[in-house]
Amino acid sequence: MVTIKILGSGCANCKRLEQAVREALSNSSLNYEIVKVTDYADIMAYNILSTPGLVMNETVVSAGRIPTHQQIATWAAQYQTAE
Repeated sequence: MVTIKILGSGCANCKRLEQAVREALSNSSLNYEIVKVTDYADIMAYNILSTPGLVMNETVVSAGRIPTHQQIATWAAQYQTAE
């Protein structure tokens, strides 16, 4: 299972990132869980400078932008096979 964390306060970009992740993985056979991290201290523990942040299996894969659907799907597949 891939644990995907969306780091952010709930701003518009954070919501867009969550939607992009859901859309990118909607047709995949991957087993994943999406967790929203909104607590500032918890977000800072990932050492990112800007939100939204995207974390897969405790590894920051993106910060401060919304990656493409293809990037999200590729990262999720890599972290699924890395288990």
